[in-house]
Amino acid sequence: MLLLGCIKEVSDYELAVSLPNGLSAFVPVTQISDAYSKLLTKQVAQGELLEELNSLPDIFSPGTLVRCIVTSIEKRDDGSRSVKLSIDPKKVNKGLSSTALAAGMLLSGSVLSVEDHGYLIDIGVTGTHAFLPHQKAKSYIKAAKKGPELKIGQNLNCLIVEVKNEGRVVCLSIDRSEVAASIATERQNWALSNLLPGLVVKARVQKVAPLGMKVTFLSYFTGIVDFMHMDPEKSMSYSPDQVVKACVLSVHPSSRAVRLTLRPPFLHPGGAPRQLPAQRLGAVLEEATVKAFYKQFGAVFELDDGTLAFARLKHLSKTRKSFKPGAFKEGCKHKCRIIDYSLMDEMCVVSLKRQIIEARFLQYQDIHTGDVVQGKVLCLKPIGMKVKVADGIRGLVPSLHLSDVILKQPEKKYNVGDEVKCRVLECSPGEKKLILTLKKSLVQSKLPVLSSYEDAKPGLITHGFVVCAREFGCIVKFYNDVKGLVPMNELGTEPISCPDKVFYEGQVLKVMVLKCEPQQERLLLSFRLSSKPGPEDKWNCIPKEKQEVKYQIGQIVDVKILKKKDNGLEVSILEDEDNVVAWIPMLHLSDFIAASKLLWHRLQEGDVLPRVMYLSDKGEHIILSRKSAVISAVQEEQVVRSFSEIQPGMLLTGYVRNVMPFGVFVEFPFGVTGLSPKVSMSDKFVTDTKDHFVVGQTVIAKVMSIDEEKQRVLLNLKVSECSSGDSAAESFALLNQYFKELKEIRNLLRRGKKIVREPRNCELVPGRRVHLVVQDVREDGSALFSGSSVTGLTVIATRYHLGDKDITPGQKRKAFVLHVDALTSEVYVSLREELLKQRPKRVSMRSVFGFMSFCLS
Repeated sequence: MLLLGCIKEVSDYELAVSLPNGLSAFVPVTQISDAYSKLLTKQVAQGELLEELNSLPDIFSPGTLVRCIVTSIEKRDDGSRSVKLSIDPKKVNKGLSSTALAAGMLLSGSVLSVEDHGYLIDIGVTGTHAFLPHQKAKSYIKAAKKGPELKIGQNLNCLIVEVKNEGRVVCLSIDRSEVAASIATERQNWALSNLLPGLVVKARVQKVAPLGMKVTFLSYFTGIVDFMHMDPEKSMSYSPDQVVKACVLSVHPSSRAVRLTLRPPFLHPGGAPRQLPAQRLGAVLEEATVKAFYKQFGAVFELDDGTLAFARLKHLSKTRKSFKPGAFKEGCKHKCRIIDYSLMDEMCVVSLKRQIIEARFLQYQDIHTGDVVQGKVLCLKPIGMKVKVADGIRGLVPSLHLSDVILKQPEKKYNVGDEVKCRVLECSPGEKKLILTLKKSLVQSKLPVLSSYEDAKPGLITHGFVVCAREFGCIVKFYNDVKGLVPMNELGTEPISCPDKVFYEGQVLKVMVLKCEPQQERLLLSFRLSSKPGPEDKWNCIPKEKQEVKYQIGQIVDVKILKKKDNGLEVSILEDEDNVVAWIPMLHLSDFIAASKLLWHRLQEGDVLPRVMYLSDKGEHIILSRKSAVISAVQEEQVVRSFSEIQPGMLLTGYVRNVMPFGVFVEFPFGVTGLSPKVSMSDKFVTDTKDHFVVGQTVIAKVMSIDEEKQRVLLNLKVSECSSGDSAAESFALLNQYFKELKEIRNLLRRGKKIVREPRNCELVPGRRVHLVVQDVREDGSALFSGSSVTGLTVIATRYHLGDKDITPGQKRKAFVLHVDALTSEVYVSLREELLKQRPKRVSMRSVFGFMSFCLS
């Protein structure tokens, strides 16, 4: 089928073409002409750009009319159809022969080559050579503004000026005034087999009907003009036998159907249809007036600016069942949204569907980099996942961006039809290119979106993802293909010799901009987000005169608290005549974070702490520790005193020195330090390292590998990898130590001088039974209680620990104490029967592990 179309959009790989009746189609780059295809093939074979090969945007312009032939109709994944066209003269003009050519004919041609006196034109007629003199192309070249001369592959609307040697040679003109004055006549011997769209003819009205009219032209041709292609200003004045000027829109040889248009812009060959102002597309109109309703097609509306618009039947209501024809009588008003513009019909296309009127995105231009969008999975391909964001808007999630980690089998996580929440990495409306990410770290990020080098101001902190880790550092990418370098000295507070062992492709990290040169598109970054001293630096900020240290690592001493500070205790070592001053960081008061904070809260200046271990001497500062696990490791010689003693597979007890986005640095007694990369930190997936570890936390680490040359150690902190064998015994020993420290703190409270809370707070211990009254049941399913034994305390039972019975305010219940938080005065209890039925001094293993999980969380 031959059609007249209007170029709507031009990209490097295809032309988007508007067709009559609101249809759209595409011309692939391989369907321009034979000469253009040969240049493409040559360029691919040579692997370098050819000077004579111009891109489609250099040759074609939106708004240009072109003759097309349908080459294929394909069904998309979503059920819609994709129409492919060709503008190759050999296919469009295949019905013409050299003997049929006559002066005055108008037909399509394509530039074949540039010669001294003009151009050789491919008109697709076998045995015919067509020539276009420079003189006949001057005005066209000047108006087209595509350069000083025509380019190979450029499509032209050609007028035959002269035919020589029985059609073997023809002379052409593309002069705009000559082409515009051309009218097809009977003398040119047009036949149905070679009748071309775009021909302007004189037609006689044969019959006028509500949906259009029937006309005759060129003596024996019959054609149809539908209601959308009558002249809007004359649509009510047409009558039989009236002679009108018309343009052929389409020719269907098999059905012998010819359609024409009477719209003014098409009545001069080479004309251009009116364009819709860009700001109108997507506009929501509160009142559009019905001008006409066609029960088989749709309705025509008059918009607020007086222009006409068309809505297809499927866009008049949500479903066919909800459609009410009576609502579309002439004069009725409706709310609608402009969803498209048909260049060939010079008419807006509107929709009355609520979901389209309220839709956030209607076209690629509505989407901005950094937007969070909802999409539906269309299909999974090796390169990634195709996602439908809205009707006509599709995006690609590259394989690297399907998750925070690389998925080897994405089909196990995603299914066709799944709803997914994505973030826009890149959007190019002209190319209809939309790149998305499903990485939760990026989708949920609240940090600024870095989408241009101009936005990269020094000090800016944002999220990026690693695309390369090499010996020079890491390349980190952001939005809109903005990327920068994190050099080796900015990878962390500790030296990292092998970035490829610490960082991986696709890893999302926080980075800080150090320097940017927008014109050179150069960006210098750092993983060290702040130069401010961290908690471990504060340990070293205690002023103290330089003194000779006479203690050995592992030595146990008693100390007296001199000064209490927010991050630790300044103490003096007892029984030392030199009054040596030392420092105990708060999180070194215990192996357990909760116990450390509670003990720090209860201790006062002047209190004595026994059995504290000398840990290290940081030059001018003595660091002490009360961590029982670290003390035991030193006393039992389960430590390494130098790097040379470290072996892969060792289990070592240490404490977290620094938490970075890419991993955790762990320090051991005697100063050996190792790094646990993010992928080796936990058996669970780690999004943010700070959610799993804090500075000062006691850990057991397994040595993964060592680099003797660089003196570097890589560690594994996964619980599943860091057990010596009897995990149950280790868990009970850990729990026993926790309870032992809580008991010590309770004893301190009982004998202490400044007890802030009531004594009964100290009597409430895990395992005790108490009688309570239900005060309130909260929205999350948990409940609050009161009672004489818990006066002044907040008593909570989570939804799980309420058991299977319903409770209401005012009820009396017996409860089992799970945990007492002395700092917040909160008591956690359980109403579950399996706990209440047990003997007071005997708790089941399941209950113990449940309590452990509760404490650790």
